[in-house]
Amino acid sequence: MFASRTSVERKTVAEAVAEKLRARILTGDLREGSQLRQEVLAAELGVSRIPLREAFRRLEGEGLLTILPHRGAIVSVLSKDEIAEMFDLRALIEPDLIRRAVPNLSAADLREAEETLAGYKAAFEHRDVETWGKLNTQFHTALYRPAKRPRSFALAQTLLDQTDRYTRMQLLLTGGQSRAQREHAELLASCRAGNVERAGRLLESHIRQAGRSLVEFMRQQAAGSSPPEKAGG
Repeated sequence: MFASRTSVERKTVAEAVAEKLRARILTGDLREGSQLRQEVLAAELGVSRIPLREAFRRLEGEGLLTILPHRGAIVSVLSKDEIAEMFDLRALIEPDLIRRAVPNLSAADLREAEETLAGYKAAFEHRDVETWGKLNTQFHTALYRPAKRPRSFALAQTLLDQTDRYTRMQLLLTGGQSRAQREHAELLASCRAGNVERAGRLLESHIRQAGRSLVEFMRQQAAGSSPPEKAGG
């Protein structure tokens, strides 16, 4: 009994540590390519190395960390090709989720998405990219959850998390109004109307356009030229 309780407590600590590190990676506080030193983080977070290592493995599974021999945990760096692949995967998984979810959407689900969209707009106007990123993910997942496809839903969440810091960077550096707000509103209207096929088409177009825009932004950033207008996804 004692061993079981210890295991549960350690898992809970590891989850809490993973949540803190995930937030720091997504906000850019822990920059891509930076090495995470176990002794420093363990002291900073007030935990032992055991739950910290478990947290590292969890974040490696999400694609946010890469664990290398003799170097330890490194914040993952994604190439333009990897970003493009992730958006291709999103364009396959998420439209299927939305088509399955629309017939099951309740008034409470639609209200959650609508309230999230209102907060998203306010965060965008105030250039609060951290809140914007969280609400962007929350808006999408609120509409996917009623599909009752837990594995597809988990994959969609992971892909959103992995691309979120790049989308936030793009938003912060480009400024101006994005088509994302309008596209999200159109998607929500289609869901509210119960139009399954239109919701699926709108979402696929939204994701593919966001992916192309982000890849082009990364290409122009690498070339040192002016960035294009963004299209958050």
